Amino acid sequence: MRHFDFSPLYRSTVGFDRLFSMLDAANAETPSYPPYNIERTGENAYRITMAVAGFSDADLSVEAKEHALTIKGEKAEDDGDREVLHRGIASRAFERRFQLAEFMRVDGAHLENGLLHIDLVRELPEAMKPRRIEIGSGSAKQIETKAQ
Repeated sequence: MRHFDFSPLYRSTVGFDRLFSMLDAANAETPSYPPYNIERTGENAYRITMAVAGFSDADLSVEAKEHALTIKGEKAEDDGDREVLHRGIASRAFERRFQLAEFMRVDGAHLENGLLHIDLVRELPEAMKPRRIEIGSGSAKQIETKAQ
């Protein structure tokens, strides 16, 4: 994988440091456990589905803070009263972070059949939404000027 140096851009831009940090983080090695999907469920709706087999809702935590979504999973230690001959189902602790765009809000999370579903919604403020400007007919408005 290639590594890009964004330091020359830091010298000539102001306020883009978060963007460059996100690009640096995207280039870094990311863990592959647990596997997940990101899907678009509507025009402004998204869903993250994470495979967390063996974890209960008490073992998982979902936290949204500023522009980051953090999902943590930590299982309680086994009693040790059973002998496992082969462990193919991973139950190790994990922490997965997702960077969220502006105006993204976590709408809810639920665990179903070993899959953790996290629903996200983009809520644009009214000022950011496109609006249609009515074109009037008739005379133009007169702009008042002060006499000097």
